[in-house]
Amino acid sequence: MSSCQLGRFVYYNFANITDYKIFPSKAIQNEGESFQFYEGNQNRVPDSLTLTLKEKKRRIPFEEYLTDYKTVAFLVIRNDTLEYEKYFYKYDEASIVASFSMAKSVNSILIGCAIQDGFIKSVDEPITNYLPDLKENGFEKVTIKHLLQMTSGIRFNESYSNPFGDAASFYYGRNLKRNVGKLELVREPETKFYYSSGDAQILGLVLASALKDKTISTYLEEKIWKPMGMEYEASWSLDKKKNGVEKTFCCLNARARDFAKLGRLYLNNGNWNGKQLVPEEWVKESTKTDTTAGSVDYYQYQWWLPEEGTFTAQGILGQFIYVNPAKKLIIVRLGKKTGKTSSWESLFKVIASKYD
Repeated sequence: MSSCQLGRFVYYNFANITDYKIFPSKAIQNEGESFQFYEGNQNRVPDSLTLTLKEKKRRIPFEEYLTDYKTVAFLVIRNDTLEYEKYFYKYDEASIVASFSMAKSVNSILIGCAIQDGFIKSVDEPITNYLPDLKENGFEKVTIKHLLQMTSGIRFNESYSNPFGDAASFYYGRNLKRNVGKLELVREPETKFYYSSGDAQILGLVLASALKDKTISTYLEEKIWKPMGMEYEASWSLDKKKNGVEKTFCCLNARARDFAKLGRLYLNNGNWNGKQLVPEEWVKESTKTDTTAGSVDYYQYQWWLPEEGTFTAQGILGQFIYVNPAKKLIIVRLGKKTGKTSSWESLFKVIASKYD
């Protein structure tokens, strides 16, 4: 049954944070002494926070809220200090968690690096400069920026519940290039924002083509993972074992503290302890509000913008890297599922208000 896409969908049923175990992957090595956040007052957040749940019609302590909604890791970091770090459901600081769509934001980081390194000329280039076979799909009108902004006009069914839908095919299938080749342009680019894992995966194929003989995982290792002193190695899931393609719409597998460091990198405008790893202008362009050319005010360059001045990397099961630069605040939430809570961003906002 596991030999076909439908069989894998039926067997595994739905995305799980342990899915790094079921896909082939490429390792991303760390190197040397790891960067460590300072240890702070670990009790500050839960001692000062009780939440009101409308669905339960009662007030609930902070940690009960986290466990009720299937959180496995929750970190609050301010001024490089861990003010809260707790793990649940037998997870700990060494536990691997699949990123899901937080990987989209990481892919965006690498696009910025690739432009600086000269692998990609500009976000205004047509994607067919790198993927000429997609000219048959009429994709000459689609630029790299359109993919970053998700205004490409390419049809993509984002549903994971339909085993024959695009999202499930990309997730469980074993030939991403072939699946991308089946996509169609259904509206003019810059007409409308439409959240699409298809756009994110095509963006990954553009990057892979631009890097030529270097893989996306190797590039992440060289540009980010090793220079930042990540505490653990990571991996990026592939569509297949031999000559596999990184699933850049999802599936970067890492630990909570290392996800938090990605937030720190962007909190500091791409600078890591005095070394500019990502161009500052790229970070600013990636996290500013822009409603031109079909864009929306809550999404920019594969980052979510929940409110003015903040941004998040976000995954389907409620995986978050929340960054509030004004308050020097980073929050990481990883979970088995989103839960019934209406908005994790609202919780992050409440926590941020404690630092006024």
